[in-house]
Amino acid sequence: IGDLLSRTTRGKSVMVTGAGGSVGSELVRQLLRQSPSRIVLFEHAEPALYDIEMEVRERIETGSADGPRPEIVAVLGSVLDAPLVAATLRKHRVETIYHAAAYKHVPIVEQNVIAGIHNNILSTWHAAEAALACHVETFVLISTDKAVNPTNVMGATKRFAEMVLQGLSTRGGRTRFCMVRFGNVLE
Repeated sequence: IGDLLSRTTRGKSVMVTGAGGSVGSELVRQLLRQSPSRIVLFEHAEPALYDIEMEVRERIETGSADGPRPEIVAVLGSVLDAPLVAATLRKHRVETIYHAAAYKHVPIVEQNVIAGIHNNILSTWHAAEAALACHVETFVLISTDKAVNPTNVMGATKRFAEMVLQGLSTRGGRTRFCMVRFGNVLE
């Protein structure tokens, strides 16, 4: 993952959706080592956004983050809010998006199918459409190993999100769509 992060982040304005979640916050921590010029923390849960923003600022201030100090921008909002996503991309000249915003707990998504569809599929579609419209260079979907021959709703929604990106990539345009599947651990 280090090489992928480096090529898409060094000296760039990077946005992480779901920045306060388990995967998103770990991505943010790893991004600090890659010397981006800016990290946009996009999160819908205020406590999670506050926690990751404070952690990142503390790491920067104490010098525990490697390289130059990136600008840190915290954006409170839902990726389902397409106009907010697009405005954020334009305002902060985002070059790379790591889309980690998703519901990931299988039993919860099984009990809340519509919410899972909205958050995992539609948020990916909205973010990817905004990336195309705003000429973002790279869009990386953080998917899951459960998207391989899915046997549950969560896996199926993540597989559908992958298919959304595959479809959008056929349009052409400047944005390169990528996806990476993680299991239960990062790194």
